[in-house]
Amino acid sequence: MTKIYLLAIPVIIGIITGMFMVFFPETENDSKLFTATKLINNGSPILGESNAPITILEWGDYQCTFCYKFHENTLDIIYEDYIKTGKVKLVFKDFPLNGPDSLLAAEASYCANDQEKYWEYHDELYKNWGGERTGWITRETLEKFAVSTNLDIEEFNKCLNDKKYQDKVIALHEFGKEIGIDATPSFLVFNDQKIIKIRGNQPLEVFLKTFDEL
Repeated sequence: MTKIYLLAIPVIIGIITGMFMVFFPETENDSKLFTATKLINNGSPILGESNAPITILEWGDYQCTFCYKFHENTLDIIYEDYIKTGKVKLVFKDFPLNGPDSLLAAEASYCANDQEKYWEYHDELYKNWGGERTGWITRETLEKFAVSTNLDIEEFNKCLNDKKYQDKVIALHEFGKEIGIDATPSFLVFNDQKIIKIRGNQPLEVFLKTFDEL
């Protein structure tokens, strides 16, 4: 039994050290990964006031069940009470762990952004969510969502055909893995001094407590 405890100690220390590296980067190289600008860069347009003191960086997948649940429930309250009031802003970054369909949906959202309709299209995807790996994301359905959000269809389809944003979405996925994202949804909630990671679709109270702490 003593040997087991001795073997466990380095593992526990390693886990604790890893947590501090995520939340409190010490070295110059780590700090370059965790500046607010670096974290937000290349993601979605900001939802809310750009100067809001607290940022939620959501890592999501359009097929993810718990991303859908967060979007349909918790986010509505956060939006009304915190984002619309200028206390919090939201940035979405893609982590398409459910395969090519998720990658394609993410590309489509940035094609919509070319026409300044990112959040409308983002919301339309979740509004029409059809499960994980069920085949509901197709070129036909993505075009249907584009019609619903009043996009120029010819421009939208050209963007998808050209795979204009494929490299961008792949790079977002790789950056997420680099900083320890391994599930969707995952959130980095931060101000100028501190980063708090929330993994999974946690209850609203977890987010409210995090806001208070920041």
